[in-house]
Amino acid sequence: MYNMKNKLSFFCLLIFSSILIFAFVPRNEPAVAAPAEKGEGGIKFMEANWAKALQEAKKQNKLIFLDAYTSWCGPCRMLKNNTFPDKAAGEFYNQHFINVALDMEQGDGIAVGGKYGVNAYPTLIIADANGNMLTYTKGYIDAKQLIEFGKFGLSKK
Repeated sequence: MYNMKNKLSFFCLLIFSSILIFAFVPRNEPAVAAPAEKGEGGIKFMEANWAKALQEAKKQNKLIFLDAYTSWCGPCRMLKNNTFPDKAAGEFYNQHFINVALDMEQGDGIAVGGKYGVNAYPTLIIADANGNMLTYTKGYIDAKQLIEFGKFGLSKK
């Protein structure tokens, strides 16, 4: 009985210590700014509110490309680091879409995620200027696939 109590106490102490250690370890999270803002030539994203994106889409008569991401999502980071900086993807999306990136866990992202039923990250959505979803895809895709996704979205216009 005494040996069992010791093992249980040790296990609880180990779990508690692990939680404390991970709670205070700093995270290396990437900057939210799109690489295109650094002059690298990829997709230029608005980090703004959803209403402004809709307004701009109406003004320019364009569809909206929405990157629905979270700060902790690995595939989201891969998109930001590998796919979005691609020159061909940037030229295509900057010409045809209002590009907006929203963190689904803060600001307008919470309401927009609820509206579109976003339940996996990343979710890439193409919507019209009224906010009606035309198509979406979930998960990581490369630049070539992203361009094909955009062409499919344009065909739904």
